[in-house]
Amino acid sequence: MTRFDVALSPQPAAPIGDGAIVPIVLCGGSGTRLWPMSRRDYAKQHAPVLGAESPFQETLRRLAANPIFAAPIVITSVGGRFIAAEQAAAVRVGIELVLEPEGRDTLAAATLGALVLAERGGTEAIGLLLPSDHLIPDPEAFAAAAAAAATAASGGDLVTFGLTPRNPATGYGYIRPGAPAEKGGFHVGAFVEKPDAERAETLVNEGYLWNAGMFCFKAGAALREIDLHAPETLHGVRNAIAEGGMDLGSLRLGDSYVEVPKTSIDFGVMEKTRRAVVMPADFDWSDVGDWREIWAVSPRDETGVATVGDVVVRDSRDSYIRSSGRLVCAVGVENLAVIETPDAVLVCPMDRTQDVKALVSALERDGRVEATASARSYRPWGWYQTMDIGARFRVKRIVVTPGAKLSLQRHHHRAEHWVVVKGTAEVTRDAEVMLVHENQSVYLPLGSVHRLANPGKIPCELIEVQTGSYLEEDDIIRIEDDFGRG
Repeated sequence: MTRFDVALSPQPAAPIGDGAIVPIVLCGGSGTRLWPMSRRDYAKQHAPVLGAESPFQETLRRLAANPIFAAPIVITSVGGRFIAAEQAAAVRVGIELVLEPEGRDTLAAATLGALVLAERGGTEAIGLLLPSDHLIPDPEAFAAAAAAAATAASGGDLVTFGLTPRNPATGYGYIRPGAPAEKGGFHVGAFVEKPDAERAETLVNEGYLWNAGMFCFKAGAALREIDLHAPETLHGVRNAIAEGGMDLGSLRLGDSYVEVPKTSIDFGVMEKTRRAVVMPADFDWSDVGDWREIWAVSPRDETGVATVGDVVVRDSRDSYIRSSGRLVCAVGVENLAVIETPDAVLVCPMDRTQDVKALVSALERDGRVEATASARSYRPWGWYQTMDIGARFRVKRIVVTPGAKLSLQRHHHRAEHWVVVKGTAEVTRDAEVMLVHENQSVYLPLGSVHRLANPGKIPCELIEVQTGSYLEEDDIIRIEDDFGRG
């Protein structure tokens, strides 16, 4: 069991305990190198790429397992709020959600987190800025490093984690430790951007550390340094907070946030401040940034092949083959990543998995919806997935969480048939309210006012068959909605 209260609709967290470290978890980004499993609307931190739970859920569990951490502040997008809340509830970890109208990179998010932290716990409160998609299999070693970083940060330094390199990786930035700092760690001697292979080997031999993208600071110290080196960011984020307000229990920023400069905390502050300290740490870590890294940390057979899902492989080597549903077979392949999803299949040489990001950009330019939207669409009440589509019909699988309900709505162009396959549905159809059980169905004529709710204790799953002349999502006229959608 974890320690934080469960929050299906997250509410502001309780006051911070004395000496607790407040995680500020960054839950935006797109993770395009893990396409097609990760999309802009279903980013890699929410995709269960390494097991039954997502990296975001594993991050929350790691934090909840140790009493030095307070309940986390989670910064995510307006569109990502519901899946973040759902996944946090599934692992029984309470969170405080802060919603960005648009991602503005890590400096804006760090500024936002420091301002919320100062409001919650005062300027002396210690925050720990963390990505939500990192793999750290040793939670005790991570907590020990966080405690050491918090001690170093208590004197007013901005502390970044420097991890002992396992190899001369080209996908990470590097940090050169300088002179010892007063409260632990070392003053930063230099930051180095992602190097080529030859340069990476030189850096490792010279004692450079991997830049893990994790930071620890006192709220007041961070805000002072941001004000000194990036005052326009501090000013813009403050304005966006003032314009915003509480929305379904979450702090939602005003739209002026999109005008905040888009830059990283490394470039905007850490490379400029005199208070930068690196805390060396030696635990296994990966940002699982592409399919080759997923393969490297996955169980493999004696031929180096890792498989997930319904996969049959013959005479193949050093490959990662994943199925999300359909049977995938491979014969005589070597050094390949093959990833199947309901709406797209990727086949890529293992040594070119970094190029998937460019592929996704090309798909976006071509207007392919598969580049950004997941086959499964998450909503505040659950999710749906299109199973088939043709002329004048669409078939969806719909899952509604216990106690949730869709908006009261009608359509101009389509009728719907609902078949319940699991649980119980409470269906409103014009003046009628009826319970529809497993193996029962209901017809909703074009123009009828209707609503679907789940009054039970288990998810309600149904198949929806739409028929009509126009079947897109903008043919929904909402009459009542618990989530404030028009």
